[in-house]
Amino acid sequence: MQADVIGTGCAFPLRVQPNGRLATISGTALLEQAMCVILATYPGERPMRPEFGSRLRDFVFEPVTGQTRRAVAVEVRAALERWETRAEIDDVTVTEDPAGGDGLLHIEIRYRVRDTDEPGTLGLNLRTLPGDRELTGTGVLG
Repeated sequence: MQADVIGTGCAFPLRVQPNGRLATISGTALLEQAMCVILATYPGERPMRPEFGSRLRDFVFEPVTGQTRRAVAVEVRAALERWETRAEIDDVTVTEDPAGGDGLLHIEIRYRVRDTDEPGTLGLNLRTLPGDRELTGTGVLG
């Protein structure tokens, strides 16, 4: 049912299956992949859609403060609400990961699939240490 509502698309990064076809994903996996692509793409990277993406990378060299965490949450919510219409963003929480050392922010995105009202949670890590521009997905959080 979810594949019908959300759709099916190419897995990213692109990869070829043993049968020679491109790998595909569907359902919430596709939706969460799309969210990661939005957040990892900086505006201006796509020539045919220069406004697409988020300014999440602007925070890489910012000190980790309450103000920075709030600003990251606002940017994540704004980008996803603008570019991912298949999901309703319920909440974005940004915390400093105590196990990750200084500068590792954990971003938790709670969302609902618009057409089915099914809830989901996507977790991402953003490292804010100088010289390290890293955005990694941790998949669905229980």
